Amino acid sequence: MSRPTAQDAPASTPLLVPVEQPVEIVHLLVSSLHRYEGRPADGPLAVPAGEIESRSAVEVRAGLGIVGDRYFGRAAHRRAAVTVMAAESLDAVQRELGVKRPLDAAAARRNILLRGVDVDALTGVAFSLDSGDGPVHFQGHRAANPCAWMNVMLAEGAHKALRGRGGVRCEAVTGGVLRLGPAVLRMS
Repeated sequence: MSRPTAQDAPASTPLLVPVEQPVEIVHLLVSSLHRYEGRPADGPLAVPAGEIESRSAVEVRAGLGIVGDRYFGRAAHRRAAVTVMAAESLDAVQRELGVKRPLDAAAARRNILLRGVDVDALTGVAFSLDSGDGPVHFQGHRAANPCAWMNVMLAEGAHKALRGRGGVRCEAVTGGVLRLGPAVLRMS
């Protein structure tokens, strides 16, 4: 996903060319509670009664994040309210650590898990996702660094193995709905 530079492009070619590619939204997570608090050895906090964290669709609101999520509308988290990660990162960690079972996407605690794009390359990039209800625009800001909880929740060694591929923390620029399944990612 490299962008053209001034050296690569003729003078008449714009430098920021929108890039579009098909992706798949493989997991959506909304959690009203930060469940990984305290010492990992003590285990995560329970899902609140009646709450379903893994969703088939989520509502995103501009400047606020994902409706129902713990970071929704929190001023301190506006630029990092939505976390996006590549499913391929979990696949690679599973292979590298020799884990026989697929790693639990919900345990990674990322709001949106995509297949088909290098999500970590979206740091600092404006992009949109459209799963059929119109594009939802995001601004990628900084890396979503993994924490030591990954060793407990995914597999021993996952914390280190996820460094540099834990995804990106994003700001919701526009609102809309995202659904599991095929989607289009556009960068501008």
